[in-house]
Amino acid sequence: MTLRCFAAVPLFIVLTAHAAAPINRQALAARHSPHLSAIDIMAPLSVGNGRFCFTADVTGLQTLPEHYRAGGTPLETQARWSWHENANPNGYKLSDANRNFTAHGRTLGYPTNAGSPAGVWLRENPHTQPLPQIGFVMAGEGARPLAAADVASVDQRLDLWQGQLQSRVRLLGQPASVRSTASPDSDTLALHIETPLFAQGRVVVRIALPLGYDLAAAKHNSPLDWSHPDAHKTAVLAQTARTLTVEHSRDASRYSMTLAGAAPLSIKRSGPHSFDITPAAGKVMDLTLTFVQLSAGTQGAERIADRSADRPAAGKLAPAPTASQIFARSAAFWRSYWQSGAAVDFTGSTDPRAQELERRVVLSQYLAAIQLGDELPAQESGLTTATWFGKHHAEMVWWHTAHFALWGRPDYTARTLGWFQRTLPAARAVAAERGLQGARWMKMTGPGGRESPGGNPLIVWNQPHPIHLAELLYRADPTPATLARYGELVSETAQAMASMLHWQEDRQRYVLGPPLWIAQEIYDQSTSMNPAYELSYWAWGLEKAQQWRERAGLPRNPDWEHKRTHLSALPQKDGKYVAVESHPDTWDNVDSRHDHPSFLMALGQLPGDGVDPETMRSTLHAVLANWDWATKIWGWDYPMIAMTAARLGETEQAVNVLMKTDGPNNGYTQAGHNPNKGLPVYLPGNGALLAAVAMMAGGWEGAPGRAAPGFPADGRWVVRAEGFKRLP
Repeated sequence: MTLRCFAAVPLFIVLTAHAAAPINRQALAARHSPHLSAIDIMAPLSVGNGRFCFTADVTGLQTLPEHYRAGGTPLETQARWSWHENANPNGYKLSDANRNFTAHGRTLGYPTNAGSPAGVWLRENPHTQPLPQIGFVMAGEGARPLAAADVASVDQRLDLWQGQLQSRVRLLGQPASVRSTASPDSDTLALHIETPLFAQGRVVVRIALPLGYDLAAAKHNSPLDWSHPDAHKTAVLAQTARTLTVEHSRDASRYSMTLAGAAPLSIKRSGPHSFDITPAAGKVMDLTLTFVQLSAGTQGAERIADRSADRPAAGKLAPAPTASQIFARSAAFWRSYWQSGAAVDFTGSTDPRAQELERRVVLSQYLAAIQLGDELPAQESGLTTATWFGKHHAEMVWWHTAHFALWGRPDYTARTLGWFQRTLPAARAVAAERGLQGARWMKMTGPGGRESPGGNPLIVWNQPHPIHLAELLYRADPTPATLARYGELVSETAQAMASMLHWQEDRQRYVLGPPLWIAQEIYDQSTSMNPAYELSYWAWGLEKAQQWRERAGLPRNPDWEHKRTHLSALPQKDGKYVAVESHPDTWDNVDSRHDHPSFLMALGQLPGDGVDPETMRSTLHAVLANWDWATKIWGWDYPMIAMTAARLGETEQAVNVLMKTDGPNNGYTQAGHNPNKGLPVYLPGNGALLAAVAMMAGGWEGAPGRAAPGFPADGRWVVRAEGFKRLP
């Protein structure tokens, strides 16, 4: 494959418009801080730290869970370390879900049989374990569940600048207010609650610990399971006038919860797994709830590494911080967050879409910080609800974390890349089982790195991601230390990529697949060969791995070089790229024009190895005119397509598709979430939006030498951008 078939464009420094006037970041955050004046079941608001998250309804607590779940967004408390695994009496192992595939003169088993008993168990386990639900409940004579009709005069605001949620309502006709935040350096929720209903004995705050998720009821957004109280234990470890420490255990999964009040509390056990809390006197209650993992609850899974010395080690209870301390820590953290890294401001733009785009960008930055960027890659619904059993999809890691580095916050990208480093032994084992060298990355997995059965083991576009993310981190810190830190990861990833290629003697070229499931997940996995996007990613990834060797003073790997320079050409037909060479029917068959138009990523997310720009331009126009948007398209596809348009200089098209209103799954709630196909929260959409805007506002290698090169230069867009890193 010839690399960069188009002429090289001279590099320019991307200048910031109005550089003499720095962006007022506090004002930027303030004008997009969500403000609700009525119940919106699609927009509960959350506080969190990327590893722990609490999502509240308009009361500031989780008072109306059934109302929000019915067609809306669940109200949950989650931690990324909290997992559970059911018993495995049959001893299922991954090979029990194998199906044989024959290609290139050999037969190999891949665990694709998701519907077998082994496949079902292996997909469902491990799964995330929810933390308690915390909400107002009625107390005293005539108590009943609180309903939406009991809530009036909603005034709820999420202060993005301080990371604090302030909620004011009239509850049962009386004023009630809750202020909440999450500690940036421990898994602690701080609450300041005030209502005369406490003194009147009409409400309490109930903390209820569920068994887990009812996975049989729903694959995604599974409801909390309150059945079988004897299947889990909630033991009181210590209790004083102001504190309560309990241990919750379900099989091997154990965590502690320490509740602490600033003043004496009334703490009453209301059930085997619930506690009712009120102030001992008066109408004000300051609380902290600190959660600590005691055991992982999954066999063979390492404990997620702490990212702060302030977090307690497993098995040790944390000293209870005060609510005022947590509010102060949170405010300091969020001020620092917004003042660091990049920012973009569209003030003065006359395009009517500018304000909404700015809102989406600001809220997506907040959601990314509280939902993504932890040591364990996030599930696609982050820490709001459970999808795919809480497991992360490795192909989404780029969309979830690349934008952090582009926005000048590389530490978040590095946290997630650390999971790949810790999981290298598991990836090497997968490679060896499949006759490969190096490390073959798994697609759908929990903390320990075990693959999940289904089409997942045949997806390959996740494979080069560690190289791409490592390159972004090197660009942020181009030092020998960065090369030493990630060199093994880059090398092992590239080695597997090289060994996944097969020589085709009659055409004197290397091919990718079969078996293979391409990024556009609609083609026959047993026969798919040479997908356009993946071929370009292989060429770029192998070349980048060679550059990492040279930076470290090593010679280029001759095997990688031969394979890189003899890769198959990107498949095309009638002057347009097609999804995959083995099924070149993209433009002949409407059924092949839904799901991701992934071939566009070869010149968009990627810089275009093997791409002819005019062929890609024709392909982009064909997608915009003829793609089957209605059947199946996802939220991250819109920003992805915009990135291709931007690289081609079609800036108006880039904005049009980014803000497209006549296609599904491109809306954003008042909370900033991007609902998709029955999923109220779909964070790949937010991450892709941030990546696209970083590229359009901050530029890319070879971009035109003007400010915000991905936006139209027609006077309708006034783009002030600062702090961005260029995309390769």
